[in-house]
Amino acid sequence: MIELRRDSLIFRFPEVHRDAECRISFQRTLRIPDDNREYSLPPGLGRFPLNLVDDYADSVPATWGTHGGVFLPMYQAEAMWLNFDGDYPMAVKVAAGKINAVTGEGWENELCESPQDYIVIPDQPWLDGFCVMKGMIRQFVAMPLGEGYTAEEQLTGEAEHGGLQIVVYPIKPSYYQRSLDEIGFITHSPQMQQAPGREMGLAPGGLIRQEIYEDEYGFGAWETSVRSRCYVHIVNSIQFFSVTGANPPSEPPSALDYTKAGLPWFDYYDRDLKALKGAEKLAGLDSVAAKMLKKGEGVLKDNDPVKPKIVKKLGKGKVREGEF
Repeated sequence: MIELRRDSLIFRFPEVHRDAECRISFQRTLRIPDDNREYSLPPGLGRFPLNLVDDYADSVPATWGTHGGVFLPMYQAEAMWLNFDGDYPMAVKVAAGKINAVTGEGWENELCESPQDYIVIPDQPWLDGFCVMKGMIRQFVAMPLGEGYTAEEQLTGEAEHGGLQIVVYPIKPSYYQRSLDEIGFITHSPQMQQAPGREMGLAPGGLIRQEIYEDEYGFGAWETSVRSRCYVHIVNSIQFFSVTGANPPSEPPSALDYTKAGLPWFDYYDRDLKALKGAEKLAGLDSVAAKMLKKGEGVLKDNDPVKPKIVKKLGKGKVREGEF
């Protein structure tokens, strides 16, 4: 069962356990410089507004009726990250244009053990992009379908799906109880000219230091007999207005403007968890900036390198004793 509440997707599995619930939201953020330098985690700038496809059945593309789900607006070359919230363990598969963001493989509903093609809540608090190597992702950046930028188009040669696809599996109750027995802020430009009314996909952007963690519960822990799926369509601001009659959020600041204002970036590292090594298929993709140069379309705007002055360390609620 999936609900939309306060711009978050709530996945519930009451038939498995009364606590089997998690929330996924889609966070606006800075587009980090796409210059092959490694950057810390950018901040969350608020949730993207989510709308039910079924509420706009008369004005959305006909294919959306088949997919159902929700939709959100993004400016061209705007970035996002996914925030995960929940105490009950869940296995979550995330794909962009039906390309798995962890492995680079095509979409499958079922979980895959080797290579691990899913992330685990609550161990993984967020996902900022495509897992290209151990400890490194390329940021999710919105680009119009049909221009060759998205991961989907680079790997399949087709601009068919776009958006995001998500499937969630809960952990078996016996494993949940076992974990309870053992245990006793969201913190984490001008953009290129908008293409008129087109669906968007996600392309790889700049490099962010982020680990995608191994499944510590074991593949047999997941209740694979039940699952919930959601299709998240992405539209640009023009299409969003034409469908809903509402204005999209204002454009986010550039990374340079944000950094000049002395605002913080973030680092997160959990020493207790092992990181996946990353996907060769995804590592071989062109970033947005590189693809623009290859296509002879000039340089990516607002792509100046930055040196964050403030980088805050984030942990998993660990308490430091300090001095007495």
